[in-house]
Amino acid sequence: MSSGEAIEFPRSRGHELSAQDVTVAYDGTDVVHQAAITIRPGEVTALVGPNGSGKSTLLRTLARLQRPRTATLTLDDGETPADGLALTAREFSRRVALLTQGRPTPSGLTVRDVVQFGRFPHRARWSRTDPGGADAVRRALAMTDLDDLADRGVEHLSGGQLQRVWLASCLAQETGVLLLDEPTTYLDLRYQVELLDLIRDLADDHGIAVGVVLHDLDQAAAVADRIALLRAGRIIADGRPEDVLTAERLTDTYGIRIDVDTDPPTGRLRTRAIGRHHARTERLSTTS
Repeated sequence: MSSGEAIEFPRSRGHELSAQDVTVAYDGTDVVHQAAITIRPGEVTALVGPNGSGKSTLLRTLARLQRPRTATLTLDDGETPADGLALTAREFSRRVALLTQGRPTPSGLTVRDVVQFGRFPHRARWSRTDPGGADAVRRALAMTDLDDLADRGVEHLSGGQLQRVWLASCLAQETGVLLLDEPTTYLDLRYQVELLDLIRDLADDHGIAVGVVLHDLDQAAAVADRIALLRAGRIIADGRPEDVLTAERLTDTYGIRIDVDTDPPTGRLRTRAIGRHHARTERLSTTS
């Protein structure tokens, strides 16, 4: 998010995270049904869909925070594929980081303290040493524009500032896969845009495989190489934004008319949900 000079960030070995046959149940009822998705190095994959469609549940399952009923999870660094479910928690956390929704606000800790949480998988088990930790934390603070707040208590931060702190903690983890669950929540317009730019930088410049849950379809179209559209716990389309986000499919999925066109200045895909008042305005304009 820093607008200053470029920040050096180690290029990841670029893990590919692949999940097959993912079925997740709550209280005996399946809420994700035989989903398959791959998060690739150097790409941003966005998960979109209505509330309750299973986006966050699927992302949490990819991060091993949600136990699936069935699933095959594979991490591939280009050399030796690993069974993602068989790795120890520490081994997995060196490869995959997750920014969850609704993290608590710690008390008595500074911003720097919280960002340092991300270094836990890299610390030696007994000596607690972490030779690269200080540099990793410094980079994460700079990338999220938190340098000036590093020594402030997190209990005094706004919701948007705290969201950036938890993102910085994930960046300090320095993993090859980064999973983000609605990361623009609580952020004002500036930081929403800068966070999306940072996501693209992580994929394009550092080879990170990024999976992100977003509600805003225009943000998803702008940032993602691929989009997975979910409905009722199933992935109903997976591909390039222009192939997935069609007016017919979105209208059917969300249960409201959604128009899709291209923004002339940017050439980006643009969506517009048409409510009753929009429709009335359209009728009036065509009859006048």
